Amino acid sequence: MMLRILMYLGIAWTLFAQNESRGQFRVRQVAGGVIYLDGGAESGLMEGMKLEVRRLPPGEALVAAERLGDVMVTAVATASALCELQPGAKPILIGDIALMSAADTQMLQLIASKSKGRNALQSVSFTEGDPLEEEARAYVPKPPLAEVNRFDARASFEVNLIRDRAGTGVTSRQDGFSLRADFSRINGSYWSATGYWRGRRNSTSGAGRPQTLTDLVNRTYHIGMQYNNPASPNILGFGRLFVPWASSLSTIDGAYYGRRVNKSLTAGFFGGSTPNPASWNYDPNRHIGGALLNLEQGSFEGLRYSSTTGLAFTQVHGLPERRFLFLENSILFGNAFSVFHNLEADAMRKGRFGSLEDGPTLSRSFLSARYQPTRRLSLDLNHNYFRWLPTFDTRLIGTGLVDQLLFQGLSSGVRVELPKRLIASVNIGRNKRESDRDAAWNQMYGLSWTRVPWLGMRADARYARFRSSFGDGSYQTFTLVREFPNQVRMELQGGRQDFHSTLSANNRSIFGGATLEWFFSRHYFVGTGAVLYRGEIQNYDQIFINLGYRF
Repeated sequence: MMLRILMYLGIAWTLFAQNESRGQFRVRQVAGGVIYLDGGAESGLMEGMKLEVRRLPPGEALVAAERLGDVMVTAVATASALCELQPGAKPILIGDIALMSAADTQMLQLIASKSKGRNALQSVSFTEGDPLEEEARAYVPKPPLAEVNRFDARASFEVNLIRDRAGTGVTSRQDGFSLRADFSRINGSYWSATGYWRGRRNSTSGAGRPQTLTDLVNRTYHIGMQYNNPASPNILGFGRLFVPWASSLSTIDGAYYGRRVNKSLTAGFFGGSTPNPASWNYDPNRHIGGALLNLEQGSFEGLRYSSTTGLAFTQVHGLPERRFLFLENSILFGNAFSVFHNLEADAMRKGRFGSLEDGPTLSRSFLSARYQPTRRLSLDLNHNYFRWLPTFDTRLIGTGLVDQLLFQGLSSGVRVELPKRLIASVNIGRNKRESDRDAAWNQMYGLSWTRVPWLGMRADARYARFRSSFGDGSYQTFTLVREFPNQVRMELQGGRQDFHSTLSANNRSIFGGATLEWFFSRHYFVGTGAVLYRGEIQNYDQIFINLGYRF
């Protein structure tokens, strides 16, 4: 107890000496599932603290910031801190804001203000107790932690009307319910529930109902419950989620369990179905199960690495399919350099997947190295390999959800923040198939404008041209978003994709959509929108409306 009081007083004296007491920090670096902040022990951060991360549109007030999730401080230096993403957090970018909880901020401010009053040394004597310790203890607030029973959620009833324009005369209606929730430390426990869920009931007239692009994108979301108590060796979760130590296996509908053997080593197992249509080996009828070991060691200020080794097996329609070894490794060096690699190797038998040999075979490999010398500039080098043809749903190409799978072979990229709130990115790769005489150049370009002058909108445009073993094609997309804090949100999106493959029908399509959300009271909101899709395989119009409640 005395040691903790002295630690608080030391932090308070540091804050007083530097005349600095901070409650918010900027994200300096994002790499391998961890983030670095621009403040450390001298700003009051300590290991175990939880901070809330928000994204603030340029020029807007803090109340307009979008909540991304929570991070936990795992290591602290003098002027920097490393944090781990908590379950349910959205992707975090450099420049986002991490906010200290009100309880932690109040505690440090009270101790610091009390320390400012002691400007002269005194000699005191006492026969029992320690007045300094008792006084400091009295100034340590004891409110419930901010993350305990924090509940942010949106629930809505939805109606979708779909009209098939391909000449089949199909009309359909979907009545559904959707829920977005972030419920942390439920009832003071270490259980949390986060994610998105959408259920629907179809009523169709005609021969059948087309599966829409909206349906596909909705199936890439996650929702589940996780248990993670720092004082317990047990870690578990169930729902539609990633396996924490093996995210390269993509989403599973199932559960995982891990047990901390010691501070560095965790053993676990997992199992479930594979529902994500953006996965490289997608099959809606596949089930997967396996076991793993994860090792984490090193220093966040120097070299740190995480290594996962596991065995998994899959089956399709109840029949055995694959038995494979998977490896997932990440290396962080300081704040500027990171390397990530995942690999899958199958135990092959003659005749399976066209194999002519028995024995171990490399099936999948992805390597990515990133160097970020400054906050505004990052460079990356990637290598992508598939032994078999990827089976992701090709209708997702134009959405950007499968960009990582489009390039095969070696590629490199650069991302730079330009003046006038512009962000430009370029990725160039070179790939040669066995049937090609010359290698093909793959290209991907992106341009984002975080705040368009006078319009107050966010704009994003992308173009990609790729040539891989599973096919070749291109896509162009654009997005415009305008938000009026706590009132109205408008979004306009459109794109075009052209995909050619000898294994499937050509998929040329143009799509566009618009959505509008109006929060007409503190809790209630209404939304509406439309999607138009025109392609060689599908042609349909979709109109939707929803009425919801915000908790």
